[in-house]
Amino acid sequence: MKKDKILIVDDKEENLISLERILSDFDVEFVRASSGEDALKYTLKDEFAMAVLDVQMPEMDGYETLELMRQRKKTKYLPVIFVSAIHQSDLHIIKGIETGAVDFIPKPIIPEVLKGKVSVFLDLYRQRKELDLLLVYLEKKNEELIIEKNKAEEATRSKSLFLANMSHEIRSPMNGILGLSKLLLQSELNSEQKDMLDVMARSGENLIQIINDILDYSKIEAGQIEIEEIDFDIRKVTDTIFHLLNYKAIEREIEFKIEVDEIIPENLIGDAFRLNQVLMNLTNNAIKFTQNGSVTLSIKCIEKSKEHVSLFFTIKDTGIGISKDAQKKLFREFTQSDSSITREYGGTGLGLAISKNITQLMGGKIIVESELGVGSEFMFELKFGCKERKENMPIHQNITLPSNLSILVAEDNPINQKVVTLTLRMMGLTCDIAKNGVEALELYKKNRHQIILMDMQMPVLDGISATEKIRSFEISETIDEPTYIVALTANSFIEDKQKCTEAGMNDFLTKPFKEADLRKILSQASKSIAQ
Repeated sequence: MKKDKILIVDDKEENLISLERILSDFDVEFVRASSGEDALKYTLKDEFAMAVLDVQMPEMDGYETLELMRQRKKTKYLPVIFVSAIHQSDLHIIKGIETGAVDFIPKPIIPEVLKGKVSVFLDLYRQRKELDLLLVYLEKKNEELIIEKNKAEEATRSKSLFLANMSHEIRSPMNGILGLSKLLLQSELNSEQKDMLDVMARSGENLIQIINDILDYSKIEAGQIEIEEIDFDIRKVTDTIFHLLNYKAIEREIEFKIEVDEIIPENLIGDAFRLNQVLMNLTNNAIKFTQNGSVTLSIKCIEKSKEHVSLFFTIKDTGIGISKDAQKKLFREFTQSDSSITREYGGTGLGLAISKNITQLMGGKIIVESELGVGSEFMFELKFGCKERKENMPIHQNITLPSNLSILVAEDNPINQKVVTLTLRMMGLTCDIAKNGVEALELYKKNRHQIILMDMQMPVLDGISATEKIRSFEISETIDEPTYIVALTANSFIEDKQKCTEAGMNDFLTKPFKEADLRKILSQASKSIAQ
């Protein structure tokens, strides 16, 4: 390791030797200069910790030498101590300081004084060197972190793209399977055929739930899940859960009960969809892991005011129970309490991880109490807004649609074309079909459809580009009543919805869709058209 260097400048060799002896305790390398000119040459090629500079020298004195040093970038801030026998007047000392010296020591030199001052500036130099090395290290680390960050972002983008593509590829055929099976269930069939179709529909819905779990976990990782604040009735949420899960309890020959505190207001404000998702996950698990006994979902009001209500949710079962060790990893993604459970009961291991994250986003925390062979109890508390229901507010409204709605379906998949066409026919409606975005644009220009159900991914011209061209056409033709465009797509990410909105679409419906959801959107579209 190279030693730090100190430049000593004096025109007399005996003074240079004397300076070296005084400072010999310091682990440094001394560089001698016998004139100001030599000192300037040395500072051009070497780096010095500091300099000890005589004032009186022939040709170029110490003041002139230091002035030239201060004009150079390399020695602009080099600590310089003047030593001189000229100190009869304070003017010499003042001039030295004004020239840029850090100190002025008169001759004859007192060794302890010089050593003390050199020690201070040598320490400062070494600290600055360490700081410079640290800054270089941090800059290097920062560059490495930026590279790793870019890699992570690229990996996230790749994963999101993969999930979006997989979602689209799976949802499109599932739309055909679920759509046609539900339409067939409404036709004339014998009981055996209905049972088989019902099993097909349930299996398809289970598969869609697995897809939704994977996509939801990806959205949670990316911070893309937002908790909504909308009006809802907690009893409608629990009625839906009972309707969807009670058949599983019947199949397993266990009792399934839902208990809702009577004092809970009818009109709550919060995210009913996400609450339903959590309760469905936890209750479905409870039924799945219970072979004898019962499962009870209870909701109690623990605090109530005019504007807020705190509810305590409990999902209790008499199932297989969970060991203490298994409880520690219970909410980890893609994890079951043990591998045998995956084989016997199935599942992605994502449901509890998603439920935990959603509950936290809603301001709660899931607590688990369980004992092997006895059962489990999952509990959490959530706070909701509440308001009184207006007496004239309709509790349920049947959605009726005008039979003369002009509808265009832009869809390249023949099976999905059939599903949408038959679903619309069940509603008493007809539609035109476009196999790609170009056909959709031409058919709209010709027939001026009131509503367009637009797929996002199509050959020749995709749904986003087709929508932009339709909106441009409407502007150029000064059309007063623009068509109501609904994205009917297997894409389900937030980015997809944003792209559709930015392109000029009015609404968004994910495949596989429910007839009730399509009917609701068509009702909104018809009201918008009528205005």
